Amino acid sequence: MEKTSKATDPTEPYQFKPIKSYSVEDVLAAGGTSAFAYKMGKSGKKLAESLEKLPEGSHLTDEEFELALKTLREEK
Repeated sequence: MEKTSKATDPTEPYQFKPIKSYSVEDVLAAGGTSAFAYKMGKSGKKLAESLEKLPEGSHLTDEEFELALKTLREEK
């Protein structure tokens, strides 16, 4: 019988890689949010570049944004 990996075997469900979470203490120990992001290899510049690469229509319209904010406020 041939071995197949779960990633290539269409009969097996895809298994997501576990996401590491960090505590507030981890962020503070790194020196704050900016320092923590820098240590993780993230930056505002990279975020802006990634957002610019999104296809047209990926961003919320002003109306969608206002509706999302309204929903968040109501669900508090």
